[in-house]
Amino acid sequence: MVFACSDSRVCPSHVVDFQPGEAFVVRNVANMVPPYDQTRYSGTGAAVEYAVLHLKCLWWDQGAHVPFRRWIHLHEAVNNSLGNLLTYPFVREGLVNKTLGLKGGYYDFVKGTFELWGLDFGLSPSFSV
Repeated sequence: MVFACSDSRVCPSHVVDFQPGEAFVVRNVANMVPPYDQTRYSGTGAAVEYAVLHLKCLWWDQGAHVPFRRWIHLHEAVNNSLGNLLTYPFVREGLVNKTLGLKGGYYDFVKGTFELWGLDFGLSPSFSV
């Protein structure tokens, strides 16, 4: 699954060299993943749920070319979205069970480079007492 900006000038499949049908793409403003909420952000939340529970995939991408100062902010935006994905119960469950992985990505359009990274969240299963 790829989250990409709603900018129609940028085709995420072309940027990361996907063939038709290889990626489940969600395009939204600023390609941010909101935190889990059963009543708000239902479009993005439904896409995340479908990708994780039915397609068994999840990945997040940020594509842009910006000055270094904004580049830092974009990396933080990617990390923020990765953190927001942890608020989705089925994402956490997949990570805890090691059936799902999260990666963040950044594509520099001018340089033609793509950076991909993951974060070590140190999750443990939830339990009740």
